[in-house]
Amino acid sequence: MTALDSLKKYTTVVSDSGDFASISQYKPQDATTNPSLILAATKKPEYAKLMDVAVDYAKQHGGDKDTQVDAAIDRLLVEFGKEILALIPGRVSTEVDARFSFDKDATIKKALHIIDLYKEIGISKDRVLIKIASTWEGIQAARELESKHDIHCNLTLLFGFAQAVACAEAKVTLISPFVGRILDYYKSAKPDGDYDGAKDPGVVSVKKIYNYYKQHGYKTIVMGASFRSVDEIKQLAGCDFLTIAPALLEKLKAEKGDIEEKLNASKASSSDPIEKVSFVDNEPEFRWELLQDDMAFTKLHEGIKKFAEDAVTLKGILSEKL
Repeated sequence: MTALDSLKKYTTVVSDSGDFASISQYKPQDATTNPSLILAATKKPEYAKLMDVAVDYAKQHGGDKDTQVDAAIDRLLVEFGKEILALIPGRVSTEVDARFSFDKDATIKKALHIIDLYKEIGISKDRVLIKIASTWEGIQAARELESKHDIHCNLTLLFGFAQAVACAEAKVTLISPFVGRILDYYKSAKPDGDYDGAKDPGVVSVKKIYNYYKQHGYKTIVMGASFRSVDEIKQLAGCDFLTIAPALLEKLKAEKGDIEEKLNASKASSSDPIEKVSFVDNEPEFRWELLQDDMAFTKLHEGIKKFAEDAVTLKGILSEKL
């Protein structure tokens, strides 16, 4: 048995890639994308045809240049999603433009548009997760999308406990707490720290969120993301979902042997109780708690900025083609 096969006994494995040519060999259940992954994939010649489809759609869509560029990037994201869904049995995550991270209404509008684009090419909303940054506005947009439109959401760029609590209370389908980027922060702040194994701060964060959700009966799926090593993945074996980049999936596939289950609902119930907290209708308290967590506050905004920058680069490429 490979380590990847062993991991799949405890955890739903998700491919974290825009390079769909590499996805099928690992047989993941779902797949996630983001603007950075899509940008990297579009630089490969084999994806030129998807760019062409998006550009043709935008030209038919009409409007001024900016309108056409926006139409092209939305269609490009959906084209990637379509190709990925042909390779997996589950769902694909498609991200809302990061520049809307602090605008609830714009996020909802863009999410509905993305779902409509999928519907136009015959793909049900049940196979799509709308990916939204875990800001207060993003979480409230997801609450409305889930409750009023029955659209499933993946709350991403999640680094802090307050974000996780607010997402659970909003009854979002899935959260993506980042592991590797948390480790990056602590390594930068204290390079000589001991972060091996279970002491990895990203691993510690996800374990706490997982245990909290199970102890208090929240149904939101916890999907660990942004891994830096196979060891981080092994430390979270048993987490509901784990989204893993192809390079690490390959390492798991090449390694032989069983992986120990680290997390499950029974272990969570018997672990140290975590006091229940709430941010329902309490935006000031949520913002204050996030501000107190320098790592979460910094990495959230840094991530939003990076995704937005890559989306702008992608729009520039599409603009040239238009």
